[in-house]
This record gives sequence, structure tokens and C-alpha cells, in this order.
Amino acid sequence: MAFAASVQSFGRTARLGARTPVIAVADMIGGRFPFREAAVQAWFLLSITVLPALLMAVPFGVIIAVQIGGITSNLGATSMAGAVGGMGVIQQGAPMAAALLLGGAGASAITADLGARTVREEIDAMRVLGIDPTRRLVAPRMVAMVVVAPVLSVLIIVIAVAASFLVAITGQGVVAGSYWQSFGSYASTTDLWICLMKSVIFGFVVVVIASRRGLEAKGGSRGVADAVNAAVVLGVVVSMVLNVVITQVTTLFIPVQVI
Repeated sequence: MAFAASVQSFGRTARLGARTPVIAVADMIGGRFPFREAAVQAWFLLSITVLPALLMAVPFGVIIAVQIGGITSNLGATSMAGAVGGMGVIQQGAPMAAALLLGGAGASAITADLGARTVREEIDAMRVLGIDPTRRLVAPRMVAMVVVAPVLSVLIIVIAVAASFLVAITGQGVVAGSYWQSFGSYASTTDLWICLMKSVIFGFVVVVIASRRGLEAKGGSRGVADAVNAAVVLGVVVSMVLNVVITQVTTLFIPVQVI
């Protein structure tokens, strides 16, 4: 029974994930997409994730600099600190940090909002009036999430690399020129595009899971709380699994190249 329920839940989530982008694109072409609602949601997501992103990126860059600096110093390759640290941030750190922020703050906010509407029977009222909740509520949040996700990733990259650079040149004796030279030799626009692609995928998965959990919330405030908890956990776990898969695929087909 539990397995069948899980399969049905996965099917409903997959259907929502396949249907929402089609609705969003069709409404954009037809001029019916609620851009104002999407802009409001995007600004809300930025307002609750930018400060945590800054607070997360600084220690993240420092930790990378300290760990990588110790290894490169022991190997006598301090000039490679920029390459290793930069690639770590761009390829893995930034998209996963964005996924954690969106899967935590973003998913909880979306699930709580839609869950509260569901338990107050607002969603049922919309259906009675002939308004599709997916078109009116889910699609704008999906567009907002996939727009905000790469913005967060770029912000995290800039702050983390800057923090790593400052630690490397002030505490580890790395020459600034060699740091940026090695960084530029290994990091490429392909790595950045992969990072942005990961961020978009993670944001899409998070918003679909959060929306489905919110629309299926029941049992009053306790049910909304349970839906929020499930959305956060599932969003983060699925993002981590997808990161492993995407990393393996990109490593297989796009090997690291030295410029």
C-alpha cells in the first residue's frame, strides 16, 4: 500500500512537472502569462535567499582555500590553488549551495503558501470557478524559481572565489597573478554553463516538488507543516542525486581541458 501510494505520488509530481512548463510557454506566447505574479515571486525568493547566500559563500570560499591551500602547499603547487578552488566552486559548490537555499527557504515558502490555500479550500474554489491552479499559481512560481536559481549561483561563485582569493594571497603566500592565471587556465565558460544548467534543473525540481506537496496538503496547520517538511527534504535529496548524475554525465562527455 505504501509503495503504491509512493508510485502514485511520483506520477502526480512528474505530471505536474511535465505540464507546468507547457502551460507557462503557451501562456507566454498567448500573452496570458501573469508576469507580475512571477516578478513578485522572483523578488520574494531573492529577498529570502540573497543574504543566506552571501553568508554561505564566504565561509565556503574560505574552507576551500584552506583545504586546497594545504594540499597544494604540501605538493609544492601553490600556483594551482586558483584552478582547483575555482573549479570546485563553479562545478559543484555554487549549484549545490543554490539548491540547498532554494530547497530550504524557497521550497518551504512555496509549500506553506500553497498548502495554506489548499486547507482553506481556496484551491477548490479556484477549480469551481474554472481557474486552473497550475496556470495561476504554479507556473509563475516555476518561472521565478528557474530565473532566481542561476542568479544565486553566479552570486555564490563571485563571493566564494573572492573569499578564496583573499585567503590564498594573505594567509598562504599565493601570488595573485598565479592564482588568476591558473584559474583562467582551467575554468572555462563551459563550466559556467554547466553550473547554470544545474541550477535551473535543481530549481525546477524543487519548485515542482514544493508545489505538489502544497497542493496536496490536508489536515489543517499540521498537514501544512508536514507538507513543508517533506518538500524541503525531498527537494534537497533529489537535487543531490541529480547532481551526482549530471556530474558523471558531464565528466564523461566534457572532459577537463587546459586552455
